[in-house]
Amino acid sequence: MLSPVEWKIRGGRSLGPAPFLVFGIVNVTPDSFHDGGQYMQLDQALAHGRMQAEAGAHVLDIGGESSRPFAAPVSLEEEKERVVPVVEGLRDLHCVNGMPWALSVDTYKAGTAAAVLEAGAQIINDISAFAFDPALLDVVAQYKPGYILMHSLGRPTEMQKAPEYGNVVEEILDFFEKKLKELTTAGVPEDRIMLDPGVGFGKTLEHNLAILRGMDRFASLGLPLMAGISNKSMFGMLCNAPAGQRQNATQAATAILAARGVFAHRVHDVAMTVQTLQVAQALAM
Repeated sequence: MLSPVEWKIRGGRSLGPAPFLVFGIVNVTPDSFHDGGQYMQLDQALAHGRMQAEAGAHVLDIGGESSRPFAAPVSLEEEKERVVPVVEGLRDLHCVNGMPWALSVDTYKAGTAAAVLEAGAQIINDISAFAFDPALLDVVAQYKPGYILMHSLGRPTEMQKAPEYGNVVEEILDFFEKKLKELTTAGVPEDRIMLDPGVGFGKTLEHNLAILRGMDRFASLGLPLMAGISNKSMFGMLCNAPAGQRQNATQAATAILAARGVFAHRVHDVAMTVQTLQVAQALAM
């Protein structure tokens, strides 16, 4: 069986103990790589969020700025205008599969993070490890939400230009150790932190594969792990699968990663992922 994991979020609430955690993606952006523009209207975003919840998502991860390679940034005010109403519209939902309900917002901006936490979100998913807006560390220390610490080699506009590492797994491990010390020194409880090695964020195909093969090294830090691999371009390169036809590759990788100890899975197709993880759980002996 997959080992149960527990993760604390804002207010001291726990997600788990459970064998896996599914984050359903709700993009309110015009330019995200997989579903950009589909949920820009508030009623569309809320309907999609409810559908993800009914399909078995434990967390909805709401994003107002695309982080795909070479995506243009948006202003603080525009991002808040996109995500705060979605948080307000979804905060009273209840998970249908027995685990506490939670809302996450994908942002690196301190102002957005404070606004959505005040509006009812319990998790901040930060692609920057508080490097793009250092004030975000203060916000996370003050509110103590669940915090997803992710590795990225620079901003989306530059991260894929020529990524280089000596040993990608060991360098990310060193990065996590440094950032964890900064977070805990600032007052963020360690049990609020989840690690995401940032597949596709300043990495080549070879880097991504090395990261996924080496997940046990990140697990050595003793914190929950997240994989954000849903429908990514690595599957296009690996399997010659065009955009829109990467679901099978995504599910195969998800099952293997769950068996290797990855707790949280950030995905577009919640229903299919829940099935995959249920099978992985049944077969893990």
